[in-house]
Amino acid sequence: MAVAMASCSLGLSLNSNSGLKKPLANPLPTGVLVESSPAFGSKSICIAHKGRQLSSSTSIIAQASSATAVEGGKPDESDVVPTPKVIIDQDSDPDATVVEITFGDRLGALLDTMSALKNLGLNVVKANVYLDSSGKHNKFAITRADTGRKVDDPELLEAIRLTIINNLIEYHPESSSQLAMGTAFGIVPPPQQVDVDIATHIHIYDDGPNRSLLTVETADRPGLLVDLVKIITDISIAVESGEFDTEGLLAKAKFHVNYRDKPIIKPLQQVLANSLRYFLRRPFTEEASF
Repeated sequence: MAVAMASCSLGLSLNSNSGLKKPLANPLPTGVLVESSPAFGSKSICIAHKGRQLSSSTSIIAQASSATAVEGGKPDESDVVPTPKVIIDQDSDPDATVVEITFGDRLGALLDTMSALKNLGLNVVKANVYLDSSGKHNKFAITRADTGRKVDDPELLEAIRLTIINNLIEYHPESSSQLAMGTAFGIVPPPQQVDVDIATHIHIYDDGPNRSLLTVETADRPGLLVDLVKIITDISIAVESGEFDTEGLLAKAKFHVNYRDKPIIKPLQQVLANSLRYFLRRPFTEEASF
């Protein structure tokens, strides 16, 4: 069966001197490994499942949804798999990181996900469930166990994102063929490929007197959040907060950014857009190229 994937939103409070304070003390759940790097290196997050890794030749699906395949090869509306969405939000609560997971009416209490988050050194301080037309929404407020504060480390935020996606694939394997991460650690990889050049869109707008809004849409892959933050901060642009959505097979990031507490001027906007576009279109480097 097929499904479209996940939405992840997150906020960051970073600057160009931000770094991972220490390696994660607890491993991710089965199939996910985190390799810490003090400089937000492009290989900070590594994912493996059953001995497979994402290779340099892997492409990711462009579509956010597609027709659902069912047993017998005939589509049946009753068997259509809902679109899973994961939102990691740092803007709505000043004291905690809010995680929201939706997968139609297929999700239960998500005790396995809460346990996996605790294994990352996080506390679930409150949780609630509500229903609307898109299904059941499971919402958690989480904080770091060591500080009692919201998560502001991009590597840990990416680990949270990958942990939730890994759990979705583990407990809902029908989602694998429609998830970008299904290539890395899913049971059934996506059947289609994406053209990264076509999928990538970058825009920068003024957002008040002291900051700009950067939006990035591209093909999703493991470690993307960490790499985006590294590219931005490497050119001395500060990331105030943001949101990271994984919708189906595409990643959509929104960052509030500034340069020395001012909006980004046009020449620097062009530098930032070009840097991101160059990186996103060439996410891997072949060893043979050296």
